Amino acid sequence: MPAASVYSLRANVLESLTRTKRPDVPLRVVLRNTLAVVLPLAIGMASGHTAIGLGIAVGALDTMFSDQPGPYRQRVWQLLLASLAAGLAALTGFLIGGHLPSILLASAIVGFGGGLLVVFGTDIARVGMTSMILLVVTAATPTSLAGAAAGAALIFAGGLLMMLFSVAAWPLQRYRPERHALATVYRGLAALARQRGQDDEDEPALSGAMTTLQQTLLGRHHARGRAMEAFGVLLELAERIRLELTALAGGAPDAGISPRFRNRTARVLDQIAEALEEGSSPRGAERALRALQAAEPQAAQAHAQHALHVHALAGQLAAAVRNANWAGARGEQRAEAADLRLPASLRQSSARAVLLANLTPHSVAFRHAVRSAIALSLALGLSRALHLPHGYWLPMTVAIVLRPDFAATFNFGLLRVVGTVLGLLLTTALLWVIPDQAWAHLALMGVLCLAFRYLATAHYGIAVAALTGTVVVLLSFEGVDPGAAVMDRVVNTALGSGMALLAYVLWPTWERGRARAALADMLEAYADYLRALGRPQRRDAHRETRTAARTARTNALASIERMRAEPATPPALLDLAQALFANGNRLARTAMTLEALLQDRSSLPEQSEVSAFIDHAATALHTVAGALREQHAAAGLPDLRTLQRTLATLLAMSEDLAGADQVARLTDRLVDNINTLAHVVGRCPQDAAAQSAGRHVHP
Repeated sequence: MPAASVYSLRANVLESLTRTKRPDVPLRVVLRNTLAVVLPLAIGMASGHTAIGLGIAVGALDTMFSDQPGPYRQRVWQLLLASLAAGLAALTGFLIGGHLPSILLASAIVGFGGGLLVVFGTDIARVGMTSMILLVVTAATPTSLAGAAAGAALIFAGGLLMMLFSVAAWPLQRYRPERHALATVYRGLAALARQRGQDDEDEPALSGAMTTLQQTLLGRHHARGRAMEAFGVLLELAERIRLELTALAGGAPDAGISPRFRNRTARVLDQIAEALEEGSSPRGAERALRALQAAEPQAAQAHAQHALHVHALAGQLAAAVRNANWAGARGEQRAEAADLRLPASLRQSSARAVLLANLTPHSVAFRHAVRSAIALSLALGLSRALHLPHGYWLPMTVAIVLRPDFAATFNFGLLRVVGTVLGLLLTTALLWVIPDQAWAHLALMGVLCLAFRYLATAHYGIAVAALTGTVVVLLSFEGVDPGAAVMDRVVNTALGSGMALLAYVLWPTWERGRARAALADMLEAYADYLRALGRPQRRDAHRETRTAARTARTNALASIERMRAEPATPPALLDLAQALFANGNRLARTAMTLEALLQDRSSLPEQSEVSAFIDHAATALHTVAGALREQHAAAGLPDLRTLQRTLATLLAMSEDLAGADQVARLTDRLVDNINTLAHVVGRCPQDAAAQSAGRHVHP
């Protein structure tokens, strides 16, 4: 494991400016979002009611990013919530924007409430951000009660229009989001099947996709109907196929099954994904399955040590093909499966309980909420005190840039300033070229809005350049000079980004103080997963604890990435975190292979003794996690190596020698995984903590 490098401001700036991702927004979403913004303004211009069209367009633009993938019910709920929040915030801003003490108090309240919403995830946090933005924007033009109600109603209507566009296909493609999520996972399984081997230190494949799929199919807003039962079966089969493919990978290129069998497996999975995507009968998958079944005996014979997994995989693929035939609105038969529900690790508890639990200075969300409240109010007050033209852009930038962690705040601030300057150049050039006519400006705004929505997840800086042009052209319909508007936006954006970063630095929540807890949570989740596997009679707990482990691993990885991007992170602590995460992935693969073996057999050889050993292993892992959390070497661990040798001797006398050999090899790997983790935690455990007071910042 190479040593972690110290923080470099130059390197982080360069990475933020140059890092791009592939756009992940479907073209149909980009088009419908853009149409919801442009269409009302076009109708308003054509009918002589430009102001009305402008209000609706603003509401649609502000709620655009609440149109996220997921079941149609979830989209309706999110967009309706975003529309209501936008309307109420706009009403408040229009009414009290002229009274400085009142609007400062309102901005503090909305800033705190909006910041606290991060506890419910990114989608709900967007609702809080939208409320902050519209409050400060509408406060710049206070009006009467009638005018405020009319303006807020138009903004609310823009959000509703966005919602209608988002769910317009509901009657025609009722299960499209569910089918698409399943197709994504089955394509991922096909790619996994083609891999000749996997590095044991890599994160188990499809962790994020599986979590997203569970949320889509079994979450709070999931659809109801006969087809959903087939989706549930396909979800469970996807988990089992993933376990079998992990077991067959063997960790080395030459240890797995033949390329021919892998390619035929991938072909079946690809055809299932295609049938799910199109909502059609899986005839291609049926043909591919017959070819795979013809190769099954030869593959099992050539790789006797994997024969059980080969047969199990073929059976699961056959079941997946059968259920793919009913996985859609045209499914007429009820799938024979047990009722599935979202695992406890992914279920949301009471919103009130979640908020109350986070009303403490130790909570990241609470600290972010306080920062948001103070920074938003100060930015609004400063813009009024300095009489800045279009001063609402200053607090609006603070609301957008300020995030719960340093890395995101720094990146968003930097990219927003750079993007705004690029937008200045882009908009000036475009307005110079195109005709000075309203319809030409509308067409330009549509193109820029489309570019903003499509590129927002690819490169935020370039997307902001398009957004700057969109907003400037939008303001031109109110009679605002585009050249002056762009310059005002550059000044306010630079000030707002600087204030957001300063607010974070003055009262930070450094990830280095939380990373150990996240990693300890991951190890404890792995221990719970192991303990569940030691109780084969409770198969329902296997999926529950596996999901919890996957969630904890995702949280740990996110913590490491945030810590890596922070200044003054001790290299020893980052090295420790990376070593624990890599060895935790090795343990996860071992546990998944063990679960695959349990699923393929009614019972393991010497089941009671194996269960007892796994229980000892889980206890040891819990001890290691506790030592990591408390920053000391793990003490009092059971002698797993001696216990494993005793178990291996007993297994050697079993009648099922093939199964006994698999169990012996897996338990040996398990001992190595846990002992390595204990060694990493015990290796200078105080050094990493002691260095947290030191600074390693290079310009």
